[in-house]
Amino acid sequence: METTNFEIVALLLNELEQEAKTTRKMLARVPAEKFDWQPHPKSMSLMRLAVHLAELPGWVAMTMTTDGLDFENNPYEHRQVASTGELLDFFETCLAEGKAALETADEEFLSKEWVLRSGDIIHSRETKYEVIRMSISQTIHHRAQLGVYLRLLDVPIPGSYGPSADDIAF
Repeated sequence: METTNFEIVALLLNELEQEAKTTRKMLARVPAEKFDWQPHPKSMSLMRLAVHLAELPGWVAMTMTTDGLDFENNPYEHRQVASTGELLDFFETCLAEGKAALETADEEFLSKEWVLRSGDIIHSRETKYEVIRMSISQTIHHRAQLGVYLRLLDVPIPGSYGPSADDIAF
């Protein structure tokens, strides 16, 4: 069965929204008073991880509006937030931007190349579709990391694809 362009965009939009529901629940549990906490010196702080998770839907918009990202010419600046509410607002903004950009897509555009690099060093060369899928995968990956952070801080974990251990009475 051949998938049409509309179906591909609709499937990606649905996946973004489904993952956003779980991400929103996780971000709402991030305690602002622990923003500086990190489980290990090589680990991101709680705020840095949560902000990175919140910004990932915005990568869809970046992918749709650029042909790549060069870290050498566009150094990454870590956004700072002052509260859990500000974190959630940032997430909602990034999600809305990502969804709006994706709604303009067609199959031909999604098949265009997007390059991640640091100057002359090429990290990846993929289609825009593949980069969007990677950003959704990164959301799932970093949300799981956030779950570990929250567990270590003794914060109850919301269910992701069903109930969590905190949702079930044993």
